[in-house]
Amino acid sequence: MFDDSDMILRTEHLVKEFPAAHGHVLTACDNISLDIYKGKTLGIVGESGCGKSTLVKMLMNMTSPTRGDILYYGDSILKYNKKQKRESYQNMQMVFQDPMASFNPKMKTIDILTEPLQNYNLLKKKDKIKKAKELLKMVELPEDLLYAYPHNMSGGQRQRIGIARALSLEPQILICDEATSALDVSVQKTIIELLVKMQKELQISILFICHDIALIQSFAHQIAVMYLGNVVELISGEKIADEAAHPYTQALLSSLFSVNITQNEKIEELEGEVSSPLDIPRGCPFASRCSKCKEKCRKEKPVLREIKQGHQVACHYTEE
Repeated sequence: MFDDSDMILRTEHLVKEFPAAHGHVLTACDNISLDIYKGKTLGIVGESGCGKSTLVKMLMNMTSPTRGDILYYGDSILKYNKKQKRESYQNMQMVFQDPMASFNPKMKTIDILTEPLQNYNLLKKKDKIKKAKELLKMVELPEDLLYAYPHNMSGGQRQRIGIARALSLEPQILICDEATSALDVSVQKTIIELLVKMQKELQISILFICHDIALIQSFAHQIAVMYLGNVVELISGEKIADEAAHPYTQALLSSLFSVNITQNEKIEELEGEVSSPLDIPRGCPFASRCSKCKEKCRKEKPVLREIKQGHQVACHYTEE
């Protein structure tokens, strides 16, 4: 689907387990293998608790996987020493769900934008104002916000500041962790348009984490659908609406509301209880909520396999 020479980051069979009470183990991520390519967007979608945020923490080297590896241009980031780890943060930057929580409320915009550059000794004090103005212009904000505090700005403006701060270090990969979920729908649209524009101009790769499949399919080149720590489907963003094969992905798409919905169409509802991550079924993790579930699904866990070029599914039903 993409050229292997453009691959920047690869996760190989990532597993993250947490010890729990009474000898139980919580498996947050189970055998995650994904690739991120230059200038492309990989969307990660799934319900709360599916392991999206844990995956991000492992990619950012904020927590170590129980098993597996993370390769940046072929080198394992898990073997980085303290100096290499600090340098690697320049290559991967994050945009958070709540910019207010990631900003110092006592800092003005000019300081928020230039702090990363100063931390890495990449900006002289005399160039601070000029650089801050450049970054504001890049995310289409007026210069009169230069000395404003975060609480004086709208949610959309704060998120643009967050994007500008993340891009100030010219990273290879921008990780957006639920970066639009706290914004109004109209503001979400403008932020997505900005990210797409920035991607084309800077050729950055984007990893976009969200729970909104309608939003992610509008701009992601590839989408990984997660359920209970597992990637159950990996598919092209432009094909997901018509070619989604996993029952969970289909259920997510069927639950979408559209103003264009006809009288004969109805919004489907996912039934059944989500299994506890402390007691995931032996077979398919989605078995308890799947209308197509058979005996084999309850006994044998399906493996992610390619059914078409660039399209992988972990489902016994699609095998038949």
